[in-house]
Amino acid sequence: MSENKTENNTIYVFIDASNLWAALKAKGKFIDFEKATKYIKEEFSGTTIKVFYYTAYPAEGTRSYSLDGRHKFFTFLKKGLGFEVIKKELKRISIVDEHGEAIEEKGNMDVEITIDAMHHLGKYNVAVFFTGDSDFLALVTYLRNYEKKVFIFSSKNNVSQELRTSADGYIDILNLEVIWGKNLKHRAELKKEHK
Repeated sequence: MSENKTENNTIYVFIDASNLWAALKAKGKFIDFEKATKYIKEEFSGTTIKVFYYTAYPAEGTRSYSLDGRHKFFTFLKKGLGFEVIKKELKRISIVDEHGEAIEEKGNMDVEITIDAMHHLGKYNVAVFFTGDSDFLALVTYLRNYEKKVFIFSSKNNVSQELRTSADGYIDILNLEVIWGKNLKHRAELKKEHK
């Protein structure tokens, strides 16, 4: 079988979970990643697709609620959908100012996403980024210089103008009904359901 570019169209998807959170809150729903993967594969005529999901999660004991559901979700993405899940614990930083001491949490995954996109450069033709972060502008430019097609999936209030216009295409996920799943529920609503 020949490795002809017209026959082989591999898509790599890079999902920045923390950047996606604003869109989920705006829509009031979760993304159905099975539907989203199917849509992307069909939309960009992919022969194969590989999805990377990047997330930072709270350290055990730092929340008043259980984190079991989140870890089950990561397992579903990995085992159920075949995603590559890259996760790390949120870094807790003590900040002292005139109001006293506070804990700030950071879980930026930009470096991990960039390293993976560059490390796998020879394996894909199309890169899809679920992010709106302008920090990815240099990466998008780099990939396009290597003749990769790059598409940004984000939402109008969460995407930088530079990133939106630097890619081969931009899709506002708030208007993409086909990828949305269950309604987002607040913890208070979930507690009521379980009583």
